[in-house]
Amino acid sequence: MAGIPHDHYEPKSSGEQWLHKRLPIVGLLYDTIMIPTPKNLNWMWIWGIILTFCLALQIITGIVLVMHYTPHVDLAFASVEHIMRDVNGGYMIRYLHANGASLFFVAVYLHIFRGLYYGSYKAPREVTWIIGMLIYLAMMGTAFMGYVLPWGQMSFWGATVITGLFGAIPGIGPSIQTWLLGGPAVDNATLNRFFSLHYLLPFVIAGLVAVHIWAFHTTGNNNPTGVEVRRGSKEEAAKDTLPFWPYYVIKDLFALAVVLIVFFAVVSFMPNYLGHPDNYIEANPLSTPAHIVPEWYFLPFYAILRAFTADVLLVQITEFVTFGIVDAKFFGVLAMFGAIAVMALAPWLDTSSVRSGRYRPMFKWWFALLAVDFIVLMWVGSQTPTPVTAWISLIASYYWFAYFLVILPLLGVIEKPLPQPATIEDDFNAHYGKAHPAE
Repeated sequence: MAGIPHDHYEPKSSGEQWLHKRLPIVGLLYDTIMIPTPKNLNWMWIWGIILTFCLALQIITGIVLVMHYTPHVDLAFASVEHIMRDVNGGYMIRYLHANGASLFFVAVYLHIFRGLYYGSYKAPREVTWIIGMLIYLAMMGTAFMGYVLPWGQMSFWGATVITGLFGAIPGIGPSIQTWLLGGPAVDNATLNRFFSLHYLLPFVIAGLVAVHIWAFHTTGNNNPTGVEVRRGSKEEAAKDTLPFWPYYVIKDLFALAVVLIVFFAVVSFMPNYLGHPDNYIEANPLSTPAHIVPEWYFLPFYAILRAFTADVLLVQITEFVTFGIVDAKFFGVLAMFGAIAVMALAPWLDTSSVRSGRYRPMFKWWFALLAVDFIVLMWVGSQTPTPVTAWISLIASYYWFAYFLVILPLLGVIEKPLPQPATIEDDFNAHYGKAHPAE
């Protein structure tokens, strides 16, 4: 890791020296697995290995499913049924893939909120954070396109609604929508486009993950205190860190085993729990479902999209100021994507000099409210629109933007943080006691 002194790989045998001069892959693996890691990391730092597992699972199961799937509107639904009924182990491969997407998003949301709480987006890790948000966007695109492939009712109408959002962009919107669909409406060209991109994007995600890992290996891991590892000498750095192998590898593998017990219980006993019943009916352009909803991991942003209707005063003011260019539909689209954009801008919106939320008493309350707000948005996004749910979604949407655009900048000015430990070693000793050498 650049910046933190530690032992690097030294080839010993003549064969190792020969390979190292031509392709230093062993040295790269060694420096990766032996990376000095802050010794005070808690259990919220397990989500990296969960996400890596999910990406590998989705790629492997996806490749197998592609061998039996037919991307044609007349055959797609039947090909999925063929996978479920006729392919050896096909039902399990499909259930692993479908529920693996849900595990992927559970892990990524916990990973993101951990980063928001402990200030992992602060300098010098801004680029790491931005790359992470790009991974999240690619995940959302991949998941949406994958949801269309079974060609059930919710697949078809979900694609119709979401691609219709691009048509709301003034001027160029209809052309973008037609380009996405491959024609005037959701049809065979749309399915082929989404199938191709759904197969391609996971490999783009894998590349971004490699850059993401490279980025935080360069700057070093953040930790619950937010205090940086001492970099004066190898001896000083060793007091704050432990090698990733074996300490954190074993801890991560244990956490992965626990998560997989729950995951396989869901896959084995309730594999369709998170699926929508209407998506087990073949797509019918002439029959609209009573309530069109996306997958659960899109619901918070779907709620924000629906919150800003033509009756909302802010929308009316914006429409008046822009002479009708930004209408209610386009405002909802901007709000939905803006909700992700403000998260990406957190490194520049948070003005506090203290990195970790552990030492920010006022921040803790506002952040807890943000976590509750996210769950409320998820719930209200799944509900049939009513006057009550409309008000709830609007208030929750306002708080989401207020947290990032108003509260975070203000807290850095008015909040009085608690004292921080001088070093990671001090924090570790305070929690676990000072280690004594064996006599």
